[in-house]
Amino acid sequence: MEFKDLEIFQMVATKGTITDAAKELSYVQSNITSRIKKLETEMNTALFNRHNRGMTLTPEGKKLLVYAEKILSLTNEMKKVVQSKTEPAGKLEIGTVETVIRLPVILSSYSKKYKNVDLSLLTGVTEQLRNDVLHHRLDGAFVTEIDQHPELVSHNVFEEELVLLSDSSKTSIEQLVEEPILCFSEGCGYRARLAKWYKDQNITPKKIMEFGTLETILGSVSMGLGITFVPKSAVGHLEKRGLVHCHYLPEKYSRVNTIFVRRKDAYLTSTLERFIETFEQVDGALPYPLAY
Repeated sequence: MEFKDLEIFQMVATKGTITDAAKELSYVQSNITSRIKKLETEMNTALFNRHNRGMTLTPEGKKLLVYAEKILSLTNEMKKVVQSKTEPAGKLEIGTVETVIRLPVILSSYSKKYKNVDLSLLTGVTEQLRNDVLHHRLDGAFVTEIDQHPELVSHNVFEEELVLLSDSSKTSIEQLVEEPILCFSEGCGYRARLAKWYKDQNITPKKIMEFGTLETILGSVSMGLGITFVPKSAVGHLEKRGLVHCHYLPEKYSRVNTIFVRRKDAYLTSTLERFIETFEQVDGALPYPLAY
């Protein structure tokens, strides 16, 4: 068994099709197919169920994926440790929730200073990103603070206030209870806080609509489609133009911390260490929260 076989297996498991895995890895499809068959022969079991929509893991394949992720993570960490230099270099994969951190400031500052780092960014919701860090798919992520996970180290980034946002025609919270909620998918920290407020008020939301981007949510709110719960710093420009109205909830629902998480047991490379130093320095240098 070769490491490349495990990388191919992991990619097919993630993408769900030979075609998508081949495209991601820049391989021909026949090579992917033969490597998967070779791995199944070595394991003496089928690792995938084949069907018209693609491929899904068998129970044995799911077991192998757990070990494959650990092996590939350790291999990557081994390379980082052995090749570690004072000057950051190599690949750095970071995740972030979309609504927080004025990322261009941080990324620009880091990239200009450390030109040998190949920095990539993945957006998602808090639970998904934390899970990606835990499973070694990300080096670290900016997320909303929830419960402290024993396998993660967290770095405080900043605290800010969430507001209940509606279009400009609605000026009281009482007008909002019948409105659809526009939000990100399950696992979003802001959505969870708003759900807690609704529950404590004995209110059942009439409709929940999930969106993929903050821009779409804010645009839809300003057009009167529904309401949302987002950082105030992300909507100041819309409020100044009179397109939206901010409604304030009690502090236990509205105060939120953004943190950066990484695995506790992972080797802290100079590449990641300098990145942490960068966002801490940028945060301290600005007189306002790093959100957009």
